Amino acid sequence: MIQLLLSVIYLSFISLGLPDALLGAAWPSMYVQFGVPVSCAGVISMIVAVGTIVSSLQSDRLTRLLGAGKVTAISVAMTAAAIFGFSVSGSFWMLCLWAVPYGLGAGSVDAALNNYVALHYASRHMSWLHCMWGVGASLGPYIMGYALTGGFGWNMGYRIIALLQAALTAVLVLSLPLWKSPAEAGKEETAPKALTMGQIVRIPGAKAVMVTFFCYCAVEQTTGLWASSYLVLEKGVSSEAAAGFASLFFIGITAGRALSGFLTMKLSGPQMVRLGEGIAAAGIAAFLLPLGEYAALAGLLLIGLGCAPIYPCIIHSTPDHFGADRSQAIIGVQMASAYAGTCLMPPLFGLIANHITAALLPFYLLAILILMVLTHETLLKQSGRGKK
Repeated sequence: MIQLLLSVIYLSFISLGLPDALLGAAWPSMYVQFGVPVSCAGVISMIVAVGTIVSSLQSDRLTRLLGAGKVTAISVAMTAAAIFGFSVSGSFWMLCLWAVPYGLGAGSVDAALNNYVALHYASRHMSWLHCMWGVGASLGPYIMGYALTGGFGWNMGYRIIALLQAALTAVLVLSLPLWKSPAEAGKEETAPKALTMGQIVRIPGAKAVMVTFFCYCAVEQTTGLWASSYLVLEKGVSSEAAAGFASLFFIGITAGRALSGFLTMKLSGPQMVRLGEGIAAAGIAAFLLPLGEYAALAGLLLIGLGCAPIYPCIIHSTPDHFGADRSQAIIGVQMASAYAGTCLMPPLFGLIANHITAALLPFYLLAILILMVLTHETLLKQSGRGKK
């Protein structure tokens, strides 16, 4: 039965990725129809991000109250409803309204699923599950593109994804008897009540892991958003070619997570994270050195490969670092910190590029990566795993 549930969780991770790139794919058609500036996509993204942060911070309380299975089913249902709401929206303010349940659902399911996998399954599954997220994130724009090129409009693209999410909700409801709490599965007893934010930040290593996640998502999202512009402005690559080349970064992450699943059978979580940090540093160096266009493209691929193991391996190590009784609370703040990094750091570089120069992208990424290395090593030291 545990393998059957694992199959459901794999489907859930694909589903998690499906909506993530939809707005970017559909927005060129949407903003014209709604008569708003192109920059308004940022408003919707910010509402979603705030919702994910709020629900991530509440994930410990919700999971203790309802269990991981019910939280996942309810969250996916909320996401399905919100995506369908996008498809029938007739104005920009309606999109903003539906962005609220979308963000709240996304944060809860992310934290609940990650903690459940960290407690119940081997590290390789965490890497492969996050690889499946990448598959979903790739399929979403493809489905939207099919709807747009087929003359069905962006609304139909959202409806198709909403239908897939609704089907997954039904699967999750049927699978509820398969989900077990850590205590029922023979794991450590959970703490008697949810931890407050003040209690969480006082746990040794909690602040370090929060900064680590903030930095990781800052590197990932800043690279994904600004790599194309950097190639055009600093390496002389055409806009059309740069758009295609930027996909190398996401290919690196997805392929790297598939490979990481096998490597985790030989290497520990800290070793995997250090390996990823080293590969990402090599990729940034390829950006920095004046070696031409192809070195920069190789750098994009290397940064993606380096990012691949970091996020899933740190999440999977959370019960080892902090104990199974506190892992849901810690993973909740890790998710919130990750979304904060996603919200703040790419726009900050946009200001730097606008007022100074886009040539600072490698230095920006390197500074964040160095901080991430330092805070991760601090986490290992405070948790007693520094030499593993």
